[in-house]
Amino acid sequence: MQQRRIFKKRKRAHGRRSLVCDVRDGLTVLLLAAGIALTCHATVAEARFIPSSSMAPTLDVGDRLVIEKISYHLRTPRCGEIVVFHPPSSALSRQVDADPNIPWIKRVVALPGDHVALSHGRVFRNGKALAEPYVTGVGARLTITEREVPANSVFVLGDNRAHSIDSATWGPLPVANIIGRASFCFWPPERVGGLETPRFGLSVANRMTGLN
Repeated sequence: MQQRRIFKKRKRAHGRRSLVCDVRDGLTVLLLAAGIALTCHATVAEARFIPSSSMAPTLDVGDRLVIEKISYHLRTPRCGEIVVFHPPSSALSRQVDADPNIPWIKRVVALPGDHVALSHGRVFRNGKALAEPYVTGVGARLTITEREVPANSVFVLGDNRAHSIDSATWGPLPVANIIGRASFCFWPPERVGGLETPRFGLSVANRMTGLN
């Protein structure tokens, strides 16, 4: 009888220790998972949604995107890429109702050292018009004189040119403000897919004149 009581006590004690171990292991796993998730969010990728129509028709209001953050630790942004960034003070001063904590999204059209100009909504980089099949709402009055993109900056525009507040309005974007590259649309289902970077070429008119 005494031995049976001792056995039951030991069994209960073992059960309590097992429960404590299970809880501890579970908490460890949760903490590790949370740490990995936070690390990935900070350094690898994060999800964002599109709050405005400035990138239509490429991206619509409510689209959910994966913002990839690794590439720009290894290389600089490229023309044609869609970037998400913290709006610089020059941009916020042009849109006084903008929330400075909400990132913006635009397309890179010129790089440091490039000379960029807009004429009736068409982009000219280093004197040559870009072929931009993704653009809508060009706007005939969208014109800026040629200017050089400074070092450590890029020139960004919305695809919906007539309804976008971008570098045409507030100037170059510092590369340091870029969060990452929009790489994949995962919502809504009918728009799921990768966001390919177009190969910028000259317009048809320029090709016909023999420019290359």
